[in-house]
Amino acid sequence: MNNIEDQNPTRETKVSYTQFLLPGAILLAALIISGTLIFTRSQNQGTLKTAQIGTLPQEQNKQNKIADIKVNSGDHILGNKNAKVAIVEYGDFECPFCRRFWEETLPQIRKDFIETGKAFLVYRHFPLAFHPSAKPAAYAVECANEQGKFWQMHDKIFEEQKTTPQFSANDLKKWAAAIGLDTAKFNQCLDSEKYAKRVSDDLNSGQAAGVSGTPTFFINGQKVVGAQPYENFKQVIDNLLK
Repeated sequence: MNNIEDQNPTRETKVSYTQFLLPGAILLAALIISGTLIFTRSQNQGTLKTAQIGTLPQEQNKQNKIADIKVNSGDHILGNKNAKVAIVEYGDFECPFCRRFWEETLPQIRKDFIETGKAFLVYRHFPLAFHPSAKPAAYAVECANEQGKFWQMHDKIFEEQKTTPQFSANDLKKWAAAIGLDTAKFNQCLDSEKYAKRVSDDLNSGQAAGVSGTPTFFINGQKVVGAQPYENFKQVIDNLLK
C-alpha cells in the first residue's frame, strides 16, 4: 500500500489541488458579482445626487406629473413675468451641466422665447452638498442682487466656472469687482452669509417638488431634467404656446 502511494504521488497532488481550486473559483465569482452589484448600486445612487445631463425621451417627460410651481414676487425673473410660459430652473453654480445649459441652450431660448415675450426664466438655488463652492456662489448672486446685478453675477460665475471649476470667496469678490459692484458692500454681505435662509428655502422648495439633481426645470410645471438640447425645450414650449 505504501509503495503504491509512493509510486503515484501526482494523484494525491491533483486531488488536493482540485479541492482548493473549486472553492477558490466559487469565491472569486462571488466577489466579482458582489463588486458589480455594489458598483451598479453606487452608480444608480449617484444619478440621484449628482449633476445630471441627458436627452430624456420625450415620452418620459410626457409621463411626468405637472408640478404646482408658483412664481412669487421674490423670485429672480429674466423676461416678462406676464409671459404665457414660465421656465423655473433649479441650478447649482458649481454644476458643469448647469453651465452647459447656460452656454449652449439658454442663449437660443432667450432669443426665441424670452426676448420675444413668450416665456420668462426664473432661477432658484439648489446647491448640491458635494459642491463646496455652490452655496457661497448662491450667496454671492443674492448679494449682487442688492445692487441690481443678479443676472450679471449669475452670468459671470458661469463664465468663470469654465477655467475655475471650484472657486473661493476671494474669487467671488474679484468677480463682483469685475462687474462693477460696490466691493465693500458686497464683501460684507458675502462674509455674513446674509442670504443663507433664502438659499435654503429655494433648496427645500426644490426637494418638495421632486428635484434630485441639477439642472432641473419646470416649464409651466412640466419637469425637464438635465442639460438637454435646445430642441427639447423648444418642443415643450411650442406645445404650451399653442
